[in-house]
Amino acid sequence: MNARVADLLRFLDASPTPFHAVAEVRRRLEAAGFVELREEEAFRLGPGDSGFVVRSGASLVAFQVGSAPPSSAGFRFVGAHTDSPTLRVKPCPDVMANGYRQVAVEPYGGLLLHTWLDRDLSIAGRVVVATPDGPRTELLAFGRPLLRIPNLAIHLQRELAQDGLKLNAQQHAVGIVGLDGTPDLADLVASELSLRRGAPLRPVDVLGFDLVLHDVQPACVLGARDELVSSARLDNLASCHAAVSALIESAGANANSASTRGIVLYDHEEVGSRSARGAGGTLLVETFDRIVACVEANEPQALARSLARSRLVSADVAHAVHPNYADRHEPGHRPVIGCGPVLKTNANQSYATDAETAAEIVAVGRERGIALQHFVARSDLGCGSTIGPITASRAGIRTVDLGIPLLAMHSCRELAGAGDLEPMIALLAGFFASDR
Repeated sequence: MNARVADLLRFLDASPTPFHAVAEVRRRLEAAGFVELREEEAFRLGPGDSGFVVRSGASLVAFQVGSAPPSSAGFRFVGAHTDSPTLRVKPCPDVMANGYRQVAVEPYGGLLLHTWLDRDLSIAGRVVVATPDGPRTELLAFGRPLLRIPNLAIHLQRELAQDGLKLNAQQHAVGIVGLDGTPDLADLVASELSLRRGAPLRPVDVLGFDLVLHDVQPACVLGARDELVSSARLDNLASCHAAVSALIESAGANANSASTRGIVLYDHEEVGSRSARGAGGTLLVETFDRIVACVEANEPQALARSLARSRLVSADVAHAVHPNYADRHEPGHRPVIGCGPVLKTNANQSYATDAETAAEIVAVGRERGIALQHFVARSDLGCGSTIGPITASRAGIRTVDLGIPLLAMHSCRELAGAGDLEPMIALLAGFFASDR
């Protein structure tokens, strides 16, 4: 296993939720010399400065200020999202039914619900606890098998062979966490946090939480030659990993780049991005405005001129052709795992790619010896979307949609190509280095 693949596996395992993903990105950025900035405080920035901002614990923007003013060199940013389809724990989660203690959940995003059955699952997220100094937010990950959503035996659903599996999210996705007498979730959370803090925490001190279920099986490589990556949350943590890796490497190798380079990692893409920390929010544009205000406060119309010179890569995974369902793919646009990054195009603007933005990234690829694949959805099938069109319309930045090919997208466990990771990072690093 090469070092790049091993690093992605560590990143995936460290990031069971968007909150943990941002914490891991923060750790990597700080190790590379980036300084955290707080939204409620004034920014003080100059050429070459590297900083990052976290919003609500689950979204992040990071950048290195260029040697030239943004109004003359623009911004070059890569965007991705930190969230993945999952099952979210309800605010009043405790259910007792027929002798079983269960945890009530609701689907988050367009998950393949049946893939969550008969898996060893755990719970992770953030918890707000009461302290003498006021409420405090703490990350929580039990890190061990905690519950399971069992299938119904074939003997009790003989119609399965004819009608297929039919699941009701309200009735059939309630996980079993134990038998009668098992503590409720607040007790479990308080006990787990007490162990980690080395001090007791009462269940009544758990004021609120954002918790989700996740598969506890670690990310791994598989295949006869270890050419495949199997993991939860490849959509879209694989792109987050590529973005932060490319930014850190570019910041060190091209510290005198004219343009201001950076990444923006949003939460809530899987549910439409309409939130304060989603792509429909203000995080990116406000960051651009602050950088411009620091670097060229008296330059007329500096922000608008900066955005007009800027480019964004919307990095999100693409549909690889499925060998068992090749008829669901548009002929001539069937990306193959292991054959490199994919340009994503949609006439109805589900993706933001156009001829000019595609040409620019193709040119970067040619400079680096990276050939790109193409994805277009069949004309008689719907097309998913990304942060690309939302960010492009919100900020007015010309954008291209790009990602590595993936199988089993939105499954509890997805499949990518180990050989696609390095070309994707190299392509993003080339995009950062280009000052066209």
